[in-house]
Amino acid sequence: MPLLKLLIHTLRYLKLKQLFYQIFYRVRKPRLKKLPEPELRGAMTAWVGASFLQPATKNGKTFAFLSEIGDLSRGWNDPSYSKLWLYNLHYQDDLNAIGAENRQALGRQLIEDWILGNSPLNGNGWEPYCLSLRIVNWVKWLSRFQSSEIHSAWLRSLACQADALEQQLEFHILANHLFSNAKALVFAGSYLGGQQGNTLLFKGLRLLDEEVAEQFLTDGGHFERSPMYHAILLWDMCDLLQLQRQAGLPCLNERVDQWQTVMMHGLNWLRKMVHPDGDIAFFNDSTIGNAPTLKQLESYCLKLDINAYEVKSENLNWSVTQMKASGYITVDKSDNHRALLDVAEVGPEYQPGHAHADTLSFELSLFGQRLFVNSGTSQYGTGPMREYQRGTRAHNTVEVDDESSSEIWAGFRVARRAYPRDISVNLQDDILRVSAAHDGYLRLPGKVLVKRTWMFDSCGIRVVDELSGDYSHAISRLYCHPTIRLNQLSENEILLVLPQGQEVRFSADGASILRVVESSWHPGFGLSTPNRCIEAVLSGSKLESRIDY
Repeated sequence: MPLLKLLIHTLRYLKLKQLFYQIFYRVRKPRLKKLPEPELRGAMTAWVGASFLQPATKNGKTFAFLSEIGDLSRGWNDPSYSKLWLYNLHYQDDLNAIGAENRQALGRQLIEDWILGNSPLNGNGWEPYCLSLRIVNWVKWLSRFQSSEIHSAWLRSLACQADALEQQLEFHILANHLFSNAKALVFAGSYLGGQQGNTLLFKGLRLLDEEVAEQFLTDGGHFERSPMYHAILLWDMCDLLQLQRQAGLPCLNERVDQWQTVMMHGLNWLRKMVHPDGDIAFFNDSTIGNAPTLKQLESYCLKLDINAYEVKSENLNWSVTQMKASGYITVDKSDNHRALLDVAEVGPEYQPGHAHADTLSFELSLFGQRLFVNSGTSQYGTGPMREYQRGTRAHNTVEVDDESSSEIWAGFRVARRAYPRDISVNLQDDILRVSAAHDGYLRLPGKVLVKRTWMFDSCGIRVVDELSGDYSHAISRLYCHPTIRLNQLSENEILLVLPQGQEVRFSADGASILRVVESSWHPGFGLSTPNRCIEAVLSGSKLESRIDY
């Protein structure tokens, strides 16, 4: 019965289109068609776009993905590797990784080995997301050859892959998956000519027009509210602008202004979602090393003649940037102190697959160093670790009665979810106050409403948590970056020492227990680093925490 309830509360948010295609793709599988001999459009010059990924292989046989080394000894679909590891193998990012122009022989080997080891429509590599990323990589790589140098088998395989993708566009998933599908169609259609090329190109552009308008919000943020996926899709936008430069097709030219506007707004959003160290905050599915950094995106934009410079200012007092559409708030004091506050919805209602139950969590850097961090993401799929990392207890917020604020389940599912409310930002008597509540625990018998207020003054930060309703117990957690040393001074005070020696005092009023526990931080896929967590067990309905430095 609990599983049935979760399913019902998950399905009610989906679009009818998603439900239709969930059934349709189970009944109608992609078919291998007899395609005409593929033609080249002849408009695209040799790809010179930027790269941000490091090579995963030196010999085309052994690969390193997700902090795990594997090989092709048992083929391209060896079930002993995780699904995500195999997906990375099939993306073939090495064709365009940093320095790929100096590894043409290896690229040729990767292409030919993939064709030989992956018969049409069989295996992970023929799933639509894998097809999307690999098609783009193939087009970039093939564009560097003269037409006389290109083997017909390569072109036939590319045409077959593009056709397979067109037959299974991810309308059942939507969001960033459908965006990647559309990008791949546009790349394939810009490279291939004839009827197939035209069909792919214009279908891809129609999809992109719809998805760009829907997925990028008015404040510049991507609607899945993941800084990592936001950066990935900005890179996709850069690639599309680079494609327009190199192909010069009228249908691409007419979209340049819109794409550049999305890039500039999106870049400004990302600037507010990174720590002083330049890497992203961990809200929803986010981790380091799987997406381009802000610096890499700024460099790509400069290459595209998009103004990527940020106007810096020294804020002697706390200043605030509220990104209302996406639901994040950034509070700054100079370039060295930054608090990132999550008062956001979990994501688009019909696709919260990358959402965590992290409502009202926050991350904090002081003196340019990360202090409080959410726990991060080290794996996809299902299992206890995936469930833990998506749950409220892995984030810097309040957990009530051992329940997550949003019902995360099955790796990428969310049933009933928390909605933020009563968001306010005001400055009074030199104290900046940001407050918000969420209704995620109103589903519990005690009808608990959680409210959090952050108060920033000249020498510290206060965090006040107030709970109304009935509950057995509640815990506020603050996960510390692994470089932070902690020393519990008394039953209600803890000393935190930053890597450069600065001291921060943390105290809590309204806690029956204040303790430091061992935990782990997950800064990348396949990575787990020991750290420590401050837990404050509420003695009543109000907890006031103080961060003094």
